[in-house]
Amino acid sequence: METSTKSSAINYGLYLGGLMALTTILGYALYLDLLTKWWLGILLFIVIIVFGILSALKSKSIQNGVITFKEVFSSYFITVAIGIIISMVISILIFNFIDPEAAIALKEKTIDATIQMMRSFNAPEEAVAQTLEQMEAQKNQFSIAPQLQSNAIFLVIQAVIGLIIALIVKRNPETE
Repeated sequence: METSTKSSAINYGLYLGGLMALTTILGYALYLDLLTKWWLGILLFIVIIVFGILSALKSKSIQNGVITFKEVFSSYFITVAIGIIISMVISILIFNFIDPEAAIALKEKTIDATIQMMRSFNAPEEAVAQTLEQMEAQKNQFSIAPQLQSNAIFLVIQAVIGLIIALIVKRNPETE
């Protein structure tokens, strides 16, 4: 992978990380309930994939349309990894060092939203009670260990998506 494609992937990752960090900061500062919305998670998931694809396509264009599977995957994964790491660091800083009480409030809001959603889908009350018990028993989801674990799992999922994108985008040089 050439330096220019790497620097392009890093730049896309920084933009992605900035966008995700801004979302977290605005949610924290303006409307904490925003961070409990299911649609925000789906939207950010899509945004992450879009940034990864844009990075892969930019790398392909930098190399005049000829790019290997490895280079496409690297471009995608570097972008996504940088974005996710920046977002994770911001979440850890806000909810562990700047305002730990916000993490507690967010956990309560998440529990309330989950229970409300389960009831709106007519989930059995014993399932609601069991979910409530499990969620209340969980430690701070914003502490460092759970953040590292959940983001590591998310990176594995993104790696699989990156492999699929690499299969689609790659274009090997013509053999003559």
